[in-house]
Amino acid sequence: MSKRDILIVTCALLLSNAMSGLDNTTINTALPAIISDLHGIELMGWIVAVFLLGTAVSTPLWSKLGEHIGNKRSYQLAATLFVIGSFLQGMAPNIVFLILARTLMGIGNGGTVSLPYIIYAKMYQNPRKRMQVLGFVSASYSMATIIGPLVGGYIVDTFSWHWVFYLNVPIGLISIILVQIYYKVSHETRQTRAVDYRGAIMMTVGLVSLLAGIEMIGNANLLLVLTVIGFAIVVLVVMAVLEEQVDDPIIPSRLFKNLPLMIDFVLFTLIWGAFIAFLIYSPMWAQGLLATSALIGGATQIPGAFTDFLGSEIVAPIRNFLSPQRVIAMGIIMLMISFIIMVISGVQTPYWVLLIAGAFEGFGNGACFNELQVKVQQDADPTDIPIATSFSFLIRMLSQTFTASIFGIIMNNALRDGVSKSGGSITMKMMNELSDASSSGALPHHLLPQMRVILFNGLHNIMWLSLILMMISLLINIWAQKLEHDKFLKQRMQI
Repeated sequence: MSKRDILIVTCALLLSNAMSGLDNTTINTALPAIISDLHGIELMGWIVAVFLLGTAVSTPLWSKLGEHIGNKRSYQLAATLFVIGSFLQGMAPNIVFLILARTLMGIGNGGTVSLPYIIYAKMYQNPRKRMQVLGFVSASYSMATIIGPLVGGYIVDTFSWHWVFYLNVPIGLISIILVQIYYKVSHETRQTRAVDYRGAIMMTVGLVSLLAGIEMIGNANLLLVLTVIGFAIVVLVVMAVLEEQVDDPIIPSRLFKNLPLMIDFVLFTLIWGAFIAFLIYSPMWAQGLLATSALIGGATQIPGAFTDFLGSEIVAPIRNFLSPQRVIAMGIIMLMISFIIMVISGVQTPYWVLLIAGAFEGFGNGACFNELQVKVQQDADPTDIPIATSFSFLIRMLSQTFTASIFGIIMNNALRDGVSKSGGSITMKMMNELSDASSSGALPHHLLPQMRVILFNGLHNIMWLSLILMMISLLINIWAQKLEHDKFLKQRMQI
């Protein structure tokens, strides 16, 4: 491939990243209109859950399919499913149809977000050049998340919610066509061994059960939640045992025998589990405690979107001076600063403090993601790069799903505790209205300070937990730095 072809294919793959970013933000803007039109408030949670389930379960399967039919065809198939699912959502006559179409879209999303990283590893053999490309990946997603709410709001107000989903159709088609024309692969090493259908089915059942159990935490009977999660664990353990007898397993056990790779996975899990707290709850902090509008609350994400790109781009040049684990340490410390700011902040903390915390969060996230993603591909055996890449996506989704549920439990406990101590003067309905600028004005003014303290207690506890997760990440990183240093000394002695 010529440099021009590589550039065009890279841009085509960046479009898929932008699609995912647009969908993740525009759906939130369009959700009230969708629920009102399709009368599906009881099933509202499934609109988000099925997309996550489809993405998480299909991610490792797409990489395995790429090994059998080629990454080019696998990506085009995944993007096609994404486009079809998006189009069908726009055509949805009822909420059930929309949920089914969104499931299809989620399955396609699993491939469109993971396969490009495998293709980047093929096109950009130089790790530092690949890091620069990953910086643009972060930028495309960040820009999509910035303009997504604005575009989604305009489309819903001017046309209808249907066009929010139609927006992805031409973007996806352009990406598919450009990849077809310009991604020229002379030969791809393809697996000729039989597909492990049993492992694929067991992994799907196990992960769907696990994610469903996690989603039910705090919303269903504890015994039912434990039963579902227990069933998922049993299925996954049995799958792991049976996979030892398979020539080409869905997730090879040798991945877990690679210590540097396992450290990468653990850091991915902890960091992604922690930083989602800021993404979810900083808008609520602004709206509920500082009484900002939804637009201003959402703007807390904007500084992080810009510094995410800066953090991603700075990794490549800084690798001239720092080792990989020290680069990750820099990102972790930036994230810790963000959560320290949130932990020491009070109920009446100025809005600009949230923006500063968001800037540190974005920089740390960009640096950690860029370095860890390339490090996973370097630490894995060359033949395991596709599955190691997709598995890193899978564990991040599982981590975010689990920690989001835990954060929800922490918040609900704080709200219930505060409401019970109010002696009946404050209700849960009033607390729900506190974070909505359009309804908080109707709340009793003399109770607002007490209500904000209740909400603050929940937010404060969530930020504390996130800070603890980042501290654990730093300790693991310090240990990994020692291993990295010892390995370097051993290599020098051999020379």
